[in-house]
Amino acid sequence: MESCKDLKKDYRYRLKRTRHSPSVIVIGGGFAGISAARALKNASFKVVLLESRDRIGGRAFTDCSLGFPIDMGAAWLHGACEKNPLAPVIGRLGLPLYKTSGDDSVLFDHDLESYALYDKDGHQVPQELVEHVGRIFMGMLEETDKLRQENRGDISMAKAITIVLERRADLRLEGLANNVLQWYLCRLEGWFAADADSISLKYWDQEVLLPGGHGLLVQGYLPVINNLAIGLDIRLGHRVTKVLRDNMGVEVTVQNGRTFVADAAIITVPLGVLKSNVIKFEPKLPYWKEEAIRDIAVGTENKIVLLFDSVFWPNVEFIGVVSSSSYGCSYFLNLHKATGHPVLVYMPAGKLAQALEKMTDEAAAKFAFQQLKQILSNASEPTQYLVSHWGTDVNSLGSYSYDAVGKPHHLLEWLRVPVDNLFFAGEATSMDYTGTVHGAFATGALAAEECRMHLLHKYGDLKIFQQTMGEEQNELYVPLLISRL
Repeated sequence: MESCKDLKKDYRYRLKRTRHSPSVIVIGGGFAGISAARALKNASFKVVLLESRDRIGGRAFTDCSLGFPIDMGAAWLHGACEKNPLAPVIGRLGLPLYKTSGDDSVLFDHDLESYALYDKDGHQVPQELVEHVGRIFMGMLEETDKLRQENRGDISMAKAITIVLERRADLRLEGLANNVLQWYLCRLEGWFAADADSISLKYWDQEVLLPGGHGLLVQGYLPVINNLAIGLDIRLGHRVTKVLRDNMGVEVTVQNGRTFVADAAIITVPLGVLKSNVIKFEPKLPYWKEEAIRDIAVGTENKIVLLFDSVFWPNVEFIGVVSSSSYGCSYFLNLHKATGHPVLVYMPAGKLAQALEKMTDEAAAKFAFQQLKQILSNASEPTQYLVSHWGTDVNSLGSYSYDAVGKPHHLLEWLRVPVDNLFFAGEATSMDYTGTVHGAFATGALAAEECRMHLLHKYGDLKIFQQTMGEEQNELYVPLLISRL
């Protein structure tokens, strides 16, 4: 049996033997990983991408089993403009975007007039009241900002709103108006995939919102990720279990025992997977990196897709159920308006999403339909359904990251900072675009450039480094196809 010393000697020999070209292992085949691998391949690196699933895309998954594409994870382009890092790819492919809002805000990713809210007796809330409460909620958020300026510490958004209402009697609402307010809070929770009692007041609005509003990819994210992946060496079904590093390079072990060696590695697996410690790092990651992994929060938002024979609901983008608490509120995305298919998507977040993941798919679909049936009595039974499980899926263990109460925002940067020849990317490493596809994509490109420069500095001015990365960026810009049906 070989000793550890013999194994390490053999490992160094293999690295030396393959030193003829710079090589990188990318771990994770989501948008960050594909972006990194694409950029490095354009720079003539030898790149292999290891992905645990039987598909690429990560938490962007377009399901076509109903006969048409539906994004079960990421679906929006937040910032439908040419400044968005993904705009050149989407524009070049001619993929249509359905614009759900022109407002560049967290709260209104759908225009107010596109809401149809109902109480639990099936009565529609007057549109004037919906818009009135929306303005009051914006006022409450402005007051929470004043509260933030007064306090050096941090509290939850739920606590902040409670304090604001104690101070400002004129902002207090009762009855139906209060129920509508709870619905707006429910929508805010959906943005972070977490309950308001865990969302940081200090950092909740630190995300940079690109101009252009919010748009749904009508054909899903699948064509985008497939285009970016053309020509890459991608190994599906390769679940990484160990990453060994030293000054000679890296050795990555996958679940079946096979190993891969390279000069460097880029880690792009979801934060939830890093938290689970299923990937062992040798030597251990430094304390500050482990602190970032531990303290950055990961939320859960799921989708329950209901397909019907025909449309029986109003021609709006969002159908909501108001209640006396945000937990009791819910909402459905109307995909018929964007795609023409008779589909409603129930979107639970936070504790509700976690509770529904404990049910069978059939039970979860029935729960979603019951929410719909209590507000639309003429609702017909769905003919088919799809259910996501982002919180319990071993390949994700959560939907996307957010700033938790009492945890500093700079942890996102700590998660991004390289450790020796290990580089990190993904939406949770983006200080500005946390929780977005374009954030993941941009961090992948950044990690690839950092990796390139690291190896250039270490191994000298090799001819293979002289080709620039990101050649696609020099192509003629094609504008986004944006519509409102």
